[in-house]
Amino acid sequence: MVNRSLPAPPSWFDGLDPPGQPGPRLFCLPHAGGGGRFFQPWRRALAPKIAVRPVVPPGREGRFREPPYERMAPLVAGIVEALRPELDRPFALFGHSLGAAVAYETALRLRQLSMPEPICLFVSGRRAPALPNPPPYLHLLDDQQFAQEMVRLAGTPPTILERPRVMQFLVPTMRADYTIHELYQPTPAKPLDYPVFGYAGAEDPIAPPAEVDAWHEVTTGQFTTRVFPGGHFYLKEHPDQVLANVQQDLADALP
Repeated sequence: MVNRSLPAPPSWFDGLDPPGQPGPRLFCLPHAGGGGRFFQPWRRALAPKIAVRPVVPPGREGRFREPPYERMAPLVAGIVEALRPELDRPFALFGHSLGAAVAYETALRLRQLSMPEPICLFVSGRRAPALPNPPPYLHLLDDQQFAQEMVRLAGTPPTILERPRVMQFLVPTMRADYTIHELYQPTPAKPLDYPVFGYAGAEDPIAPPAEVDAWHEVTTGQFTTRVFPGGHFYLKEHPDQVLANVQQDLADALP
């Protein structure tokens, strides 16, 4: 009889928790179309004081064969289940763009389930949930138009337009993410009671600093807006400045 082991379940995290890092964990949720690799440089830069755990949703990187989610609720449910064994020490959530909304909804779900809650929440590059997200909606465009818009928004390399096979894999995932992003309706909830940090690019046309500042309504705790030079992907333009602030803000939030 041949003993065939079952395949390992898909991992929601990019890489293992580094040994010998007793500090807080920082779970990082990516922008639309993004994955754990976007935050890989953070793992090296913030070690050993902070254990960065990039989240990898279905439909990308090592999970590219899995269908991506098109709605917020099941995405958050999957993340929360993956977090259960990871919440044995202080942790924080950092979300950029779509990831900011996902991080916020994850925080709400953790509270609803009486699970351990983050010591703080970072919301980056996204307007506050209370602000409207009016049409036109990009997720309704055809594939070619959609890809062109992704290039225009600077999050996708222009070469994708010349590589049909790459588009075949990337566009469905990005479209699913944009469906979540554009149709998102925040869960009615009482404000959080811990620090929330709003990070913004000074020249970001998608989420200007004033719209990021409106996140102050989601908490009765401390709220701080930090504005960095650059556009929507200011995190890649000025990583040292961003990471210095993340490290200090997280340290200040520790009990």
